[in-house]
Amino acid sequence: MKKQPQRTCMGCNIKKDKKDLIRIVKSKDGDIQIDITGKQNGRGAYICNNIECLEKLVKTKRLEKVFEMPISEEVYNNLRGVIVDKRG
Repeated sequence: MKKQPQRTCMGCNIKKDKKDLIRIVKSKDGDIQIDITGKQNGRGAYICNNIECLEKLVKTKRLEKVFEMPISEEVYNNLRGVIVDKRG
């Protein structure tokens, strides 16, 4: 059986299978997007499909530290939409 790649959630700091997490990617141009496929080029960060982890990420500004740039509210709102969609 093939071993699943593990990634750490930026909100709760728990390692989980990569396929169970949502990937946020920063491209070379500095664009930040939600990577549904998990295959886009760029620096990636992962978060659980959980609104509590997202709120912790926003509060601590951890995503801004990882990507070394300010994150717009639009990116966080897009993440909220993805998390709500997957939960429903």
